[in-house]
Amino acid sequence: MRAVLQRVTRASVSVGGEEVGAIGPGIVALVGVTSDDGAAQVATLARKIAELRILPGERSISDLLEAGEPAEVLLISQFTLYADVRKGRRPSWNGAAPSAVAEPVVAAVGEALRARGVPVAEGVFGAHMAVDLVNDGPVTIILDV
Repeated sequence: MRAVLQRVTRASVSVGGEEVGAIGPGIVALVGVTSDDGAAQVATLARKIAELRILPGERSISDLLEAGEPAEVLLISQFTLYADVRKGRRPSWNGAAPSAVAEPVVAAVGEALRARGVPVAEGVFGAHMAVDLVNDGPVTIILDV
């Protein structure tokens, strides 16, 4: 599993011109899944998203929520994180899990975050999405789990 985490002051995702998810301060998590990913990777990724101290004041989402401050996650599936561009000019998507495998794994990440008390907004799996965000810092972290 691979994720790109961006610290944001706000973010939203739209499908067909209609907003389907939005957050205030927190993290946008773009998540790619391989066929080998399962419960262990879901748990690790959810823990990392919640506990990485990449928010202002070197605090995490969990730290802010415990202090009663706002912090949210916008979770978006992104199979293109597994693009292989080593050959030619056309990316290969062979490393990404097929939709039937990836969709429940991405959903499980959202559920694992919610189980930790993290407010989560989501994109629409498999849809063409427009993501609008204000990257704060900028801070962008790449995680391979």
